[in-house]
Amino acid sequence: MSEPARGWILAAPSSNAGKTLVSAALLRLLQRPTGGGKAATPYKVGPDYIDPGFLSAAAGTVCRNLDPWAMSSGRIGQLLSQSGNYFLIEGVMGLFDGAVSGDGSTADLAADLGLPVVLVINTKGQGASVAAVAQGFVNFRDDVNVAGVILTQVASPRHRKLLVDACAANNIRIFGILAADPALTLRARHLGLVQAAERQDLDVLLDHAADVLARELDLAALLAIAAAPSVRHSSPPPAIPPLGQNIAVASDIAFGFCYPHVLDDWRQKGAAISFFSPLTDQGPAIDADAVYLPGGYPELHAGTLAANGTFLEGLRHAADRGAVVLGECGGYMVLGQGVVEEDGSHRAMAGLLNLETSFAKRKLHLGYRQMTLRAAGVLGPSGAEYRGHEFHYASIVREEGDSLYTVRDALGEQEHAVGLRTGNIMGSFIHLIDMDQS
Repeated sequence: MSEPARGWILAAPSSNAGKTLVSAALLRLLQRPTGGGKAATPYKVGPDYIDPGFLSAAAGTVCRNLDPWAMSSGRIGQLLSQSGNYFLIEGVMGLFDGAVSGDGSTADLAADLGLPVVLVINTKGQGASVAAVAQGFVNFRDDVNVAGVILTQVASPRHRKLLVDACAANNIRIFGILAADPALTLRARHLGLVQAAERQDLDVLLDHAADVLARELDLAALLAIAAAPSVRHSSPPPAIPPLGQNIAVASDIAFGFCYPHVLDDWRQKGAAISFFSPLTDQGPAIDADAVYLPGGYPELHAGTLAANGTFLEGLRHAADRGAVVLGECGGYMVLGQGVVEEDGSHRAMAGLLNLETSFAKRKLHLGYRQMTLRAAGVLGPSGAEYRGHEFHYASIVREEGDSLYTVRDALGEQEHAVGLRTGNIMGSFIHLIDMDQS
């Protein structure tokens, strides 16, 4: 019998600590002969699409999401069972931060799975205070094992000594040190980091990050603390039903926000998945009986998409022949009549829903959502319940017609109707994550 997979969680006191860069560097390093050839399967905590792109590229295999708020323990166990000998889980936000309901944090996942946490701390502007931060995280919850730290943005040998001495005096174990380096920059925009697929220098960046981390990393110590997860054995929850038997999925840098486990579930149910690129003016396969437009950054490419007649006509023809069309977030915007760009320019879209959206009137919409399907259809019977997430800056100028979901926030409050449904065409700003098993 093979040994169970073992791994760690890399977390941080807050966002922007460098945990994605450190996670990617470690994943790339583990693949090398000098890293023992112990390639690790990557995972990302929470409803994140962008960080997994870097982790997938670094590891050479698909990164999947583990969401302790939106997923059951059975689902999380099912996804972890797909890892190899080692796995690495990158946390979300700060270690103890989760939904507004207070649950769903990286710490909750660490406690449930019994996995060690390595805390990535950005030391810029700090000296001995780093040890106080680490000590506070170590002692905050008895059921969470913060095994040590990896320090980033270490500016000089003098800075390094100050940090090391302070950690040693407070029994804080240092697993690694990442020196400050201007070449190690992950650029950001309004929904997070610039996507991995948009960086022509991605492999150079990942290799350089691995080189810098390798200079001061106790890899043997990290491997020694890697643990097998304490997964509760239960059946996986019912999957989100496939939209059809032949599902065409939009996939490029404008439509990149798609959870791998959703597509995996559809394949397991017998659906065939094909991909097309709206940005290169491709339409969905002509034999597709369903089209899925996931979220992404269509607002950054609205002019191109509006001019891509093959893509837009392909969507309309699919709708006319009775194919199911589902748009989420950015995909929902494209199904509407038009999108107003940041400079006020109006770009006509597919016109399949009575919807107008604007990126000129920016307002942040962010949070977990509990959704109830308002009418029976391919997604399930009326009253079917899901969990999802909303994260966008676009505003709705006009939204008229039958709503798709009734939603509540993570506290079960602020109930209202969202999305649109017209026959076989449907969408909303919410990304579906899983069926609700609460």
